[in-house]
Amino acid sequence: MSTPGNRNPQAWGEMYALGVETRAAARVLRQAPADTRNAALREIAAMLRGQTSEILAANREDVAAAQDAGADAAMLDRLRLDAARIAATAKGVEEIAELPDPVGRVLARWQRPNGLDISRIATPIGVIGIVYESRPNVTADAAALCLKSGNACILRGGSDAIRTNGAIHDAIFAVLGQSELPNSCVEFVRSTDRDIVGMMLGGLDGAIDLIVPRGGKSLVARVQAEARVPVLAHLEGICHVYVHERADAARGRAIVLNSKMRRTGICGAAETLLIDRSVLPSLGLSILNDLRDAGCEIRGDEAVRALFPDAVPAQDDDWNREYLDAIIAVKAVDGVDAAIRHIETHGSHHTESIVSEDAAVAEHFLAALDSAIVMWNASTQFADGGEFGMGAEIGIGTGKLHARGPVGVEQLTTFKYVVRGTGQLRP
Repeated sequence: MSTPGNRNPQAWGEMYALGVETRAAARVLRQAPADTRNAALREIAAMLRGQTSEILAANREDVAAAQDAGADAAMLDRLRLDAARIAATAKGVEEIAELPDPVGRVLARWQRPNGLDISRIATPIGVIGIVYESRPNVTADAAALCLKSGNACILRGGSDAIRTNGAIHDAIFAVLGQSELPNSCVEFVRSTDRDIVGMMLGGLDGAIDLIVPRGGKSLVARVQAEARVPVLAHLEGICHVYVHERADAARGRAIVLNSKMRRTGICGAAETLLIDRSVLPSLGLSILNDLRDAGCEIRGDEAVRALFPDAVPAQDDDWNREYLDAIIAVKAVDGVDAAIRHIETHGSHHTESIVSEDAAVAEHFLAALDSAIVMWNASTQFADGGEFGMGAEIGIGTGKLHARGPVGVEQLTTFKYVVRGTGQLRP
């Protein structure tokens, strides 16, 4: 055991031991039959429903503490659970159980002239460390996705949700204790010691194969700067809606309002609205009124403010901001290519949507942009693994390697080559 230069040797010893246990559990889990993994997931869903009262009681304590600490409305929305949200989380776990088994998929197979039979087979990654903030549903979602994909995991949630995360893990742990899978398949770090994040980023002496950060810009930046193991980053969601001059008025108004205001604190919420200058005085004005009436602050460029005096002057950094609040930056643009240039300059490659009845323009928008998710006539709030039919997701990958968009069970696998021969020798 190599001891890093951390400030808490006792914590390092505990985390090292946890890493060893989780690595051992991963070896068992990667060979567990799909039926065993699916049965555990169904039992976890049932346990979450059965433990709703206990989870909500813990959540009330976390929410009260966050309110006392001055948390804003967006953070409280991400933190707060109710019976409906727990039921939705349990349903997501069940949906994950019903997905096809991602482990053992034959991704490709071919034969060489010498008779070698070569297959590329999907396999679990191993041990995944997940560092996240605020959203306690991530505890259940991440555990379920990892179990389904044959990965063990070490979960480290934020201190603001420590009680809720612990209650959810208690439900998971109770099921694993009665299943054919090791308890250590899903480990949860109950300490709020910040040094522990650094230990996980160091890989726990080879125990962790992949780190997934789920949280704000500062958390992701720290993970990317300090991680000594591969990182599957979920960066900020600076999502755009572009209203083309040939947008259907009713559809455009509904899509923009839903994209921004359905839930303002999620990464798929629209943060910038681009409107063709030709329809700004007509459809654009209706959209701006809709947003204002829904309680959204509008930060507009000069053209928007000339038409809509209630708008706050947009500053240069407004085009690069993820508000996670009832605030939106609005800009007038001259056509689809101007919209694309703005998005490529200021976006985070998360999710972009065009509202238009012109199929050629829409297909140009979809092809030209390099974001992880591009949409036509749909709300950006569909940027979610559950809505994509994945049951849940561990985040939205905005990088260009391995996984992009919702990271579900298939994205939590890697592959290996299996070569079958009949005695071939290389000359």
